[in-house]
Amino acid sequence: MEIVVAGHLCLDLIPDWKVGNLASLKPGNMIKVEGLTFSTGGAVSNTGVALKRLGFSPVLIARIGDDYVGDIIRSILQQEEIKLDHITCVSGATTSYTIVLNPPGTDRAFIHYPGTNDTFTADDVTLTDIDAGIFHLGYPPLMRELYINRGENLERLFRRGKGEGWITSLDMALPDPNSEAGQAPWWEILTGVLPHVDLFLPSLDELLFMMDVDKFYAVQSGSLSISTQLLDDLSQMLLDIGASVVGIKLGEQGLYLRTNKGIGTVFGENWENRQLLSPVFKVDVQGTTGAGDTTIAGFLAGCALGKDPEEVVTLANGVGACCVEALSAIEGIPSLSTVQARIERGWRRIPPTLDHSGWISGQDGLLYGPKDKVQ
Repeated sequence: MEIVVAGHLCLDLIPDWKVGNLASLKPGNMIKVEGLTFSTGGAVSNTGVALKRLGFSPVLIARIGDDYVGDIIRSILQQEEIKLDHITCVSGATTSYTIVLNPPGTDRAFIHYPGTNDTFTADDVTLTDIDAGIFHLGYPPLMRELYINRGENLERLFRRGKGEGWITSLDMALPDPNSEAGQAPWWEILTGVLPHVDLFLPSLDELLFMMDVDKFYAVQSGSLSISTQLLDDLSQMLLDIGASVVGIKLGEQGLYLRTNKGIGTVFGENWENRQLLSPVFKVDVQGTTGAGDTTIAGFLAGCALGKDPEEVVTLANGVGACCVEALSAIEGIPSLSTVQARIERGWRRIPPTLDHSGWISGQDGLLYGPKDKVQ
């Protein structure tokens, strides 16, 4: 099955930060690092190149400039044997970049310049010359033309994709709360686009920020604990407005899946009315850059191969786990067969610590919710 990955593409500059933490970033301080990694970043690269390394041949759609940063991106993608036919090079434009601050023992922080991503519109995506399969788009909160005017371009793109017979997939990103994107009416945007989305695959932070900002800050401060009840409530709202499959990335707590009845016509009857929590696999974490995007790559790979939801969430976790064993987003991604063999050998999982009262542990290492049809 053909897989298209469109949306945000940038160059990640990742200092190899060995000692200290983000609190060390103070006026006048110097932070010593050990080196610098150049890596393509954003959903198009992280998800797309991961799919390529897994053994697929994804079509990548994005915009870059004709500058040095754009040249580096093109060079890296060519080294990965990615075709550049659908990567638009805009004359005189500046390519997007991100400085990834990834000190040991803490989550990442980013310094980001949007560049050509801000001018990406629905007109940049042409799918009529590609056999319909899975169309995935990532990071609209970091792409101005996709969130202004209440997401008019975003909705138009997904409406057209569904109309042309594609299985549609959407990932988000967490914008700066003080930016224009952070002030956008995200609940209205989701209400418009999700009826045309089959797979909605955001992180919990992104969901809370867009759906209930008070709960977002409460979770950030620790005054509200993450629980399966919170995930159930959020996912039910998303299913009610039109999403077919909701996959919520939970970092070290795993991957939550909730589906509606109608998705059976797309993926098969076993996908209907599912409620699963897939714990993460135990690894030696070197860096978390790209973990969410590569988890999505595993998810899309499983869907493209016609796997059942239990297999899909397990494969998604496996690919994400391989990612965090390396510093950059894609360096640690092996072939699909390597990931599957590791899982089949009994790769140890880390039980989630969030409250999951009423859920049942399965022999496959997954947790099954009270509304899951298998129970």
